[in-house]
Amino acid sequence: MDKIQLTLELPRDIFSALRQEPEEFVREMRLAAAVKWYETEQISQAKAAEVAGVSRAEFLVALARFNVSPFQTTANALINEVNE
Repeated sequence: MDKIQLTLELPRDIFSALRQEPEEFVREMRLAAAVKWYETEQISQAKAAEVAGVSRAEFLVALARFNVSPFQTTANALINEVNE
């Protein structure tokens, strides 16, 4: 897979404020971004797990942690689909 490396500059004290090492912060930031992009239906579960660098099962656990539904459909959409 083709990859691009990005550099992010942050104040050094942010890591102590969050009580995280830089590597842990980057993992959490990737996960949070992937969850948000999934929640806003910009990417699929599989792609979000890839962005986060975790398995799909681990991503589903993260969705629960962030209180985000694993389903990208609304109750009304399901009702309409059943009634068709």
